[in-house]
Amino acid sequence: MSNTSRKLSSDEVSALMEGLQSGEITANSGVNNEVEVTEFTFGSDNLELLGDYYALRLINERFARLVRSIFLPMIRMQPKINPFPPEVKTYDEYSAGLNSFMSLTTSRIDELRGSMLLVLEPSFISVLTNCYYGGKLANFPTTKAEFTATEDRIIEIVSDGMGQCLQAAWKDLMPITIRHQAREINPQFATLVESTDSVIICSFVVQLPNIDSASFDIIYPLQTLKPIASLLRSRVQSDVIDDDTSWRERLEKSVLNVPLPVSAILSEPSVSLSNLVKYKEGDIINLPPVDGVDFFVNEKLLFKAEIGETNGQVAVSLKNRL
Repeated sequence: MSNTSRKLSSDEVSALMEGLQSGEITANSGVNNEVEVTEFTFGSDNLELLGDYYALRLINERFARLVRSIFLPMIRMQPKINPFPPEVKTYDEYSAGLNSFMSLTTSRIDELRGSMLLVLEPSFISVLTNCYYGGKLANFPTTKAEFTATEDRIIEIVSDGMGQCLQAAWKDLMPITIRHQAREINPQFATLVESTDSVIICSFVVQLPNIDSASFDIIYPLQTLKPIASLLRSRVQSDVIDDDTSWRERLEKSVLNVPLPVSAILSEPSVSLSNLVKYKEGDIINLPPVDGVDFFVNEKLLFKAEIGETNGQVAVSLKNRL
């Protein structure tokens, strides 16, 4: 830690006070006295424009839930994906922390008239490619400088799927359309914004069993989100319920496939005990005429029906729902 952040000791404070009282130290002395003072209004800079990114946090949480379905057919399991709080840096600061070999997909957001950047680690791409073609989850050291054609196809599948999930995650705030424009492998060639422009970094960590966690980033230029700053600061959640279509479809399918016993009772005549003990094989029991038969589902009477025959089998025709 530098000495500039060290607190003064009690002896140093006493010596400072004595110097001020004796006049040896003037009260207007200080550091960088020649620097001109400029006015500053708190909250007027770009970094404070979007507040605490409340709506963006909700979008990221929803996206983290939806994007798991992209990795399910590849790694044959639902990974645990957690979003980090959004960060603001200059694009130059963010790019300086990237390796020279990455998967960088630039996309256009039509409604916001701006762009975004999807950043994937090459080691994560290798894991997905290996699992997609029948391999097991394992760490792969990254020693190459370009992706294979097979890995390019995996990047395309993941990028398209993430774009669809991101559109679904944004729809409660506003509908957006994401169109992929270009892919690069070197951060120096990924033209998103100027190096001094601010960007919002949304990072996600993917936890996989028995191997190192992977991560990916979604980068929004600050200028892209400026027009909807008031929406992103809003803490009023949408009245639209987050609709997980796949979950609803699975639930509906499971409910509709529950087997229920059905029965049709032709008649329920009464027989005395004296006649019952006399019955033997071959006896004929006469049934009184009935006006239709009762049709039961799970022991509950639902229909009045008529008994008959179709295709050589006994059948009932449902007439009236009770």
